[in-house]
Amino acid sequence: MVDTRLKGKWALVLGSSSGFGGTVAIRLSEEGMNIFGVHLDRKATLPNAEKIQEAIRANGSEAIFFNLNAAAADTRSEVISKMKNHLGEKAKGAVRVMLHSLAFGTLKPYIIDDAKDAITSKQMDMTLDVMAHSLVYWSQEIIGCDLMGEGGRIFAMTSSGGHRIWATYGAVSAAKAALESHIRQLAFELAQKGITANSVQAGVTDTPALRKIPGNVEMIQKAKDANPHGELTTPEMVADAIAHFSAEGTRWMTGNVIRVDGGEDLSG
Repeated sequence: MVDTRLKGKWALVLGSSSGFGGTVAIRLSEEGMNIFGVHLDRKATLPNAEKIQEAIRANGSEAIFFNLNAAAADTRSEVISKMKNHLGEKAKGAVRVMLHSLAFGTLKPYIIDDAKDAITSKQMDMTLDVMAHSLVYWSQEIIGCDLMGEGGRIFAMTSSGGHRIWATYGAVSAAKAALESHIRQLAFELAQKGITANSVQAGVTDTPALRKIPGNVEMIQKAKDANPHGELTTPEMVADAIAHFSAEGTRWMTGNVIRVDGGEDLSG
């Protein structure tokens, strides 16, 4: 059943072409929301972004996607300008939901015998900038130009990796921890504007991003063993939760790390 309070509103999904971002975009369109999506795909993976747009339009919603680097300052300016132009006189407060689901970082150890294989400062900075700091910059943009106002919902995808150890995962773990800290600060600063900010901690999910992590097969098996349900989290489970969190009755829910993992992290 479509939530009429979301129908006709817009969501901005950062990382909209696969995994959580793509699934959430489709799910929110089922609630009648239109989708602005930002993704970075080369020719080989571009068809998946096109399929997601087709699914959104099949639900009767608009899909306007930008194949650009979401972490670049000029990209933010360009996308915001095009969003405002598209929305015209209806731009003020048009964006009800923003989802930060950018998964691009360096998976290298900090300390290793062959120093050339250790993470560099440039790689560390890039990982933190893309997976954490960009949340702040996008929030500044959409709120600063009144695209999001009272009733707005900001979500950022985190994971148990923000407080756990996994070989080569150090920079991404640091980014997730920073992301959660940014969410808490945004929740504090945006309370008076009636905008909420929450981290969504999904359980281990078999996504393209997970498959890039060394040892992912072992990680998947450990997650199944730890989960009381004996299975993995799926993007659809997370998308259902975010669709519900986007509704009117959640204005008092802010600054949290919300686990959507079937209890997987309880045994940690």
